[in-house]
Amino acid sequence: MPDIVLKRERERSLKRHHPWIFSGAIERVEGAATAGDTVRVRSADGEWLGVGAYNPQSNIRVRLWDWHAETAIDDDFFGQRVQAAAALRAALIAVDQGGAVRLVHGESDGLPGLIADRYGEVVVMQTTSAGARRWRTAIGAALGTLDGVSTVIEKSDGDVLALEGLAPVHELVSGRALPATLSAREHHLAYTIPLAGAHKTGLYLDQRDNRALIGRLARERRVLDGFCYAGGFALNALAGGAREVVAVDSSAAALARASDLCALNRLDGARLRVVEADMFKYLRSLRDARERFDLIVLDPPKFAPTAQAAERAARGYKDINLLAFKLLARGGLLATFSCSGGVDVTLFRKIVAGAAQDAGVDARIVQQLHAAPDHPIALAFPEGEYLKGLLCRID
Repeated sequence: MPDIVLKRERERSLKRHHPWIFSGAIERVEGAATAGDTVRVRSADGEWLGVGAYNPQSNIRVRLWDWHAETAIDDDFFGQRVQAAAALRAALIAVDQGGAVRLVHGESDGLPGLIADRYGEVVVMQTTSAGARRWRTAIGAALGTLDGVSTVIEKSDGDVLALEGLAPVHELVSGRALPATLSAREHHLAYTIPLAGAHKTGLYLDQRDNRALIGRLARERRVLDGFCYAGGFALNALAGGAREVVAVDSSAAALARASDLCALNRLDGARLRVVEADMFKYLRSLRDARERFDLIVLDPPKFAPTAQAAERAARGYKDINLLAFKLLARGGLLATFSCSGGVDVTLFRKIVAGAAQDAGVDARIVQQLHAAPDHPIALAFPEGEYLKGLLCRID
């Protein structure tokens, strides 16, 4: 097994069980190591620090599997990690066999670069690191042994793959056939998700509890759902008794799915208006038309995947939040989110505060919003807290 030797005094984060080793922390590689290979890690003083997956094409050069260098990384290792992750979800949340749940949440479950979401009998996995990709067969087999699972597929795509030197994958891992659609229930609403063209694994499961919150807040309110994708917030608002919901997205296919899901759930389609538009431009047009809403949801895509992009992302977040504050009626609510890893909680709060000030409104945070509990955050890995949200009320 190849060895990774760190530069002097670069082992501190590993001793705190942070799972990443960046290229700049490595002094040398002893032995031949290719992408996905298992390597041992030791300090400049020769202290063994753990065992991980190597990727010479990534700035995150090693992702730790375990902090004991003697741990065997084999099929049994992944079987035990998957079973432990599934048991945690079973203890945390009540999801029936027809529901949707995140089974594995990457580094926070000790499986760097692996996401696995369950939709009824189907599990959709993503491998976004060389190590997870190397062990995909063992991981898929472990997921396939979970009670009630009949099919495991891999749907790995997105910009992060290029950073890791990985190719996109969309194929059957275990089971009889690759399904064309996924089906699940969430908070008494039914979802069907075509896999072709779907974002991530199909639904943004991290927003499960926040969608339910919007449903509870929406009664008799006029609601704007920005960057709506398949309309998860819009559907919950309709089910919660909103008098009107305007759902906006730049994708015609996503809006068609939102309309289909409205019909599937027998919601009042007359109260739903879908708008295909660039959200930045549409917010300005609403401002110019002096429109008013009682509840606005802003759940944009990732503006800043890394800290280096945070400054540019901050301008985008401030722009949409400033415009949203100007559109709120007195006593209105703004549920605003960021899923950018490069924008932390403190920065996001400052951005929203600055937007309120520039909009000339007095606003207060009435609730801080987070990912659902099947997206745990390892205390040693704060990067796992990628989803930040604020529920603000203007007076």
